[in-house]
Amino acid sequence: MINEQQQGQPASKIVKAEPDPGQPIVYQLRIKCQLGSDWTDWFEGLHITREENGDTLLTGPVVDQAALHGLLKKVRDLGMALISVNQVEPGQTDAMSAQS
Repeated sequence: MINEQQQGQPASKIVKAEPDPGQPIVYQLRIKCQLGSDWTDWFEGLHITREENGDTLLTGPVVDQAALHGLLKKVRDLGMALISVNQVEPGQTDAMSAQS
């Protein structure tokens, strides 16, 4: 991500934060249905948050792209409507934990 201080800088001076290759990346999948907490095991331990608008957020660490594709396949196979998939920045996971 390019921050405000980096805008206008030559590309050679922009430093992008790269994820630690030994650490899983945290993703958040938004689906158009209400899931209960009993689905946690099915979705490999992701945290399930039910939203008031009827959506469900599945949030948690995903070890690699193959695991992410596996989660997306489960959503598809269950006939759920996938709304979005977002990578969660490290600071955001702390904020989400405080809200739960």
